[in-house]
Amino acid sequence: MRAFQAFTGLVAPLDRANVDTDQIIPKQFLKSIKRTGFGDNLFDGWRYLDEGHPGQTANERQINHEFVLNAPRYQGARVLLARDNFGCGSSREHAVWALMEYGFDVVLAPSFADIFYSNCFKNGLLPIVLDEETIEKMFDAAQSDGLVVSVDLESQTIVPQEGEAVAFDIDPVRKRKLLLGLDDIGLTLAERDRIVEFEKKHYGQMPWLPGARG
Repeated sequence: MRAFQAFTGLVAPLDRANVDTDQIIPKQFLKSIKRTGFGDNLFDGWRYLDEGHPGQTANERQINHEFVLNAPRYQGARVLLARDNFGCGSSREHAVWALMEYGFDVVLAPSFADIFYSNCFKNGLLPIVLDEETIEKMFDAAQSDGLVVSVDLESQTIVPQEGEAVAFDIDPVRKRKLLLGLDDIGLTLAERDRIVEFEKKHYGQMPWLPGARG
């Protein structure tokens, strides 16, 4: 997992509440167990007018030019602005993989589904909960003149190009893991030396246990 770094990026507004994981990445694309290959199918049912199938590229599809992410002004956006209960539905991690492969590093919303929220941190995507008033102001800016923000996880701030900084809360353990680029396994392996030392001592005291080295 890559370490999260501060950046300045364009915000794309997805003005829909209760966006579930099947809308983020439809079920027909879940056959692969790899973490790549899902970006072209993010919000597939909204981005395209035809029914998509695994293996197709965006160039082979009928584009829905009415969908916000297909608008030229939002191309290259790194921040997705959403409404309440984003990521509800099934617990598929593919939803997070699709968002990241498309190019999003951050999702802003008033609330997230719990499992989706947890999956974000396990894969390097930063979900930020902001109050309704702040979200509404951001939608107004993003849908009118456009909105570019600087996101700094270290200082826990979002700074619009025009406007005051917005602070956000985050669990300190999850923050550390993102800054270091560590998932749950990586966090455990960071303590490898202490684990090895414990095992030596443990098995030295109880050599009859399974796993003890002779």
